[in-house]
Amino acid sequence: MNAPRIGPHSALAQLAAALERRRSDALLRVRRTVESPQGARIRVDGRDVLAFASNDYLGLANDPALVTAACVGARRWGVGAGASHLIIGHQSPHEALERELAAFVAPCADARALVFSSGYLANLAILTALADRHDAIFADRLNHACLTDGALLSRAALVRYPHADLAALRERLRVTRAHRRFIVTDAVFSMDGDIAPLRDLLALAHEHDAWLVVDDAHGFGVLGGGRGTLAHFGIASERIVYMGTLGKAAGVAGAFVAAHPLVVETLLQSARSYVYTTASPPLLAEALRASLACIRDGAARRDHLDDLVAAFRERVRGLPWRLLPSSTPIQPLVIGDAPATLRVAEALLADGICVPAIRPPTVPPGTARLRVSLSAAHSDADVERLAAALHAAAARSARVRTNPA
Repeated sequence: MNAPRIGPHSALAQLAAALERRRSDALLRVRRTVESPQGARIRVDGRDVLAFASNDYLGLANDPALVTAACVGARRWGVGAGASHLIIGHQSPHEALERELAAFVAPCADARALVFSSGYLANLAILTALADRHDAIFADRLNHACLTDGALLSRAALVRYPHADLAALRERLRVTRAHRRFIVTDAVFSMDGDIAPLRDLLALAHEHDAWLVVDDAHGFGVLGGGRGTLAHFGIASERIVYMGTLGKAAGVAGAFVAAHPLVVETLLQSARSYVYTTASPPLLAEALRASLACIRDGAARRDHLDDLVAAFRERVRGLPWRLLPSSTPIQPLVIGDAPATLRVAEALLADGICVPAIRPPTVPPGTARLRVSLSAAHSDADVERLAAALHAAAARSARVRTNPA
């Protein structure tokens, strides 16, 4: 049967036109299929590549200890939770994991933790359960999309401030008449790699009687001896609501919120993205408990990762692209033009190296970039190979500009 024709004014025609505009602007996303476990070397769409694209910062996603814990957990608990946490889906591994996470991160004395199926759901829970139309959320302009969506769903006033601009934030806090105030920030910014000034943000929260909501998706497991960005700065407070993800450095899946017991009980009672969703499989909680043990004892992995970051930054000197200031495993090279960025990523892939091209709307227009993600699973030789390929790609780009076809 022939496919139905799409009329020029139909809804489908509008979608087709929008997708074509994305394609012509070099903004169309392409989903690749990975045919191997995660690691420094993976098989993608039928070819073996050296990958600098994953958030598996400690190389735990295919660690034998986690795989064994998951298999043992599956045999003990099965493969599904069967219900939401508040019905009969909250099982012993979830409870144990929450206790261990709260004690490990310790955003305040006697903190509790609550596990979620994803970081997106956790951030929606925080902002929609704690804020309402009488409140104001002060958000860094480069925050992750889920923090923005949570703020919009809360119906609180959303007040954005320029990235990491403490003076601008202070002025916005000074003039607000909101009933409650929430300072909301990524801890490590996912597309820039820099670290939020959390100690100063906490001082502003105290000064203006505000909550400080911290999304530590890219800091947990890596910074502060693995305990995250709060430990990196040596801060703790009952004003802090901390979110950490468990599918990045922890290598598995899910997320958690750690905070004062009254905050956590409020989320448990009223956060719709917690109450009305099936609990994650208990086998994942068992894998995460093994992951947490690896993170606690992971100083050697983190030291190796720090060495790789330093080596990468040294070896890419002289490239024509801007390397953003970052001491974390996220190392962005800003090329600017989306089509040019895509061409460089495709050239690297042709050389057997996978580095994602990040384009608008994920980043602002004119700041398309290669997002290099380093992992403890990489070797120094891997970083050397990447740096050499980047220099070769830059030389090819220069020749193309000098001698256009």
